Amino acid sequence: MDFPKRMTIQSHTITVAARYSETDQGGVVHHSVYPVWFEMGRTELLRANGLAYKKLEESGVSFVIAELCIKYCKPAKYDEKLQLETSCSGVTASKIEHTYKLTRCCDGVILAEGSSILACVDAEGKVRRIPEFMYSEPR
Repeated sequence: MDFPKRMTIQSHTITVAARYSETDQGGVVHHSVYPVWFEMGRTELLRANGLAYKKLEESGVSFVIAELCIKYCKPAKYDEKLQLETSCSGVTASKIEHTYKLTRCCDGVILAEGSSILACVDAEGKVRRIPEFMYSEPR
């Protein structure tokens, strides 16, 4: 498979809009939506580095959430335009750490911050080493 030589982009921002189905009757985004948005951010960070998650899986490399932390600062509301910045904050032999910052586009107010640790696993779900190209610098 064709993979990039290195992961050169460490941070990437996407825009999301809170959909009606993601809110309660008061128009406030449900807390369970934030992990979904974080996953969108990770996927697009990979894509910005020239890598599709599907290609990783096809090569026998998958990632599972080992830890997820979210600090809810202010509510996100229906149809608000939001910016999610996803940063790769660390890569070790078998895990990748990310941080997240969700802000409202119109005023820059931080709505949520978070972090995650993903374990690298093979097709059978056993922990495996992260492929060399996923590091930002040679090991």
